[in-house]
Amino acid sequence: MRDSLTRYAEAKGLVETTDPEVDKRVYRKPGFDGAITELGEMEALISGFLKRSREGIGLPRADVARMLGLSTAVYGRYERAFSKMNVTRMIHLCEVLGFKPLDIIFHAAPHLWGATPEEAADRIAVDRLMRELPGEVVGDLLRLLRRLVPQDHQTGLASIGTDGTDA
Repeated sequence: MRDSLTRYAEAKGLVETTDPEVDKRVYRKPGFDGAITELGEMEALISGFLKRSREGIGLPRADVARMLGLSTAVYGRYERAFSKMNVTRMIHLCEVLGFKPLDIIFHAAPHLWGATPEEAADRIAVDRLMRELPGEVVGDLLRLLRRLVPQDHQTGLASIGTDGTDA
């Protein structure tokens, strides 16, 4: 069993490490510089992203909290990295503040998009540009991309229909 874990971790570029947030050893993917960002640091990056997003659209913290059905103090914990958000809260924040889930994840973990900062920036830029395409063009682009990417590299794509839902 240990051998399969080791093989899997190596294949995914994961290294065994410790984190102050977790009482056991964990496997993580190093960033561009080879260092592993602690989970608490990622929470701080996420909280800063939330605050800048809110301020960028000119909403006071109390208004965002109200739209989320939270007290100002509870929402403020997200912006101060005191409380961890779950995925459903993140989706709700995307709806309210107008960003996409990939934007907040990219901000906290850009190394998931590529081997270098430049590659990661290019990949998220492509994603953002695709968001602006007219709806009728997206299906055509998807079919083109499927022809450009070798079949054996299309993991997870085969089950996604042209409408973005599971086929």
